[in-house]
Formats: sequence, structure tokens, C-alpha cells
Amino acid sequence: MGWLLLIIFLGLGAFVYYKYYFVFGEGVKSGYLNYAVKKGNLFKTYEGKLIQEGFGSGKTGGITSNEFVFSVDDDSIFQQLELNSGKFFDLHYKEYHGVLPWRGHTVFVVDRIVNMK
Repeated sequence: MGWLLLIIFLGLGAFVYYKYYFVFGEGVKSGYLNYAVKKGNLFKTYEGKLIQEGFGSGKTGGITSNEFVFSVDDDSIFQQLELNSGKFFDLHYKEYHGVLPWRGHTVFVVDRIVNMK
């Protein structure tokens, strides 16, 4: 019985780590910052939206707009974003499998600003 509980707790711990703390992917997204806000009912989190411009694959020669919605877990990064809305940013992000309410509303968490124009 003790071994079974140990196996269950270890399995549950591995699942929680994989779902909420394991970095699934990371990269850089570029675009114009549409907004940076602090919101939430119980946990106040920092959220933002980047508008990426590029050529659309669906239309010949057409320009399409793609949105990158993200969360920010660092106060200093959020302050830089908040003061520079509308500017062009290169943002480095980490992607997780699941969302934690105190980390943000998305699986994409920006951890640093690579470049700002």
C-alpha cells in the first residue's frame, strides 16, 4: 500500500511538472505592440498582444496580420512594454503545456525583450 501511494505521488508530481513547468518550446516573435495590461480577478497578471505583419499564404500578394497573445511574469519587462505601446519589439518567449493562474492567461510567457525599435 505504501509503495502504491509513493508511485501515485511520483506520477502526479511528474505530470504537474511536465504540464506546468517543463518548457515545451522557446523562440522570438517580432511585431508591433498592440497593448500591455495588468488584469485578473484573483491573480493580477501581465498580458500583452503583438501584431505580426507578413505575407499571407492564403491570398496571393496579400498582407495579413497575425496576433501573438502572451503573458509577462517580470515587472520590469511589463513596465518597458507598457511605456512603449505601438513600437516594434522582438520578444523572447517560453512556451508551456499548461497555464498557471499566477503566471498568466496564456501558455506563452515573455521572459526578455531582445530588441525594441
